[in-house]
Amino acid sequence: MKQFKIVVEKHQDVYVAYPLGLRGVVVGQGESYESALENVKSAIKFHIETFGLDEIDSDPPVLEAFIAEAQIAV
Repeated sequence: MKQFKIVVEKHQDVYVAYPLGLRGVVVGQGESYESALENVKSAIKFHIETFGLDEIDSDPPVLEAFIAEAQIAV
């Protein structure tokens, strides 16, 4: 069993989920928070089965994640 921090974003018509600290691109989506989360869990499992356990080791591991807003002059 391995624990992942998952970001779930709510967009206008879909939820998008992705894990932090996992090498490669792994994304799930769904019409609800729960379905996006289940979809990304399935994608993580597939990613590990395809590329091996070495792909889940992040160095250093993600301990915390923060969301911030910033104004950028354009």
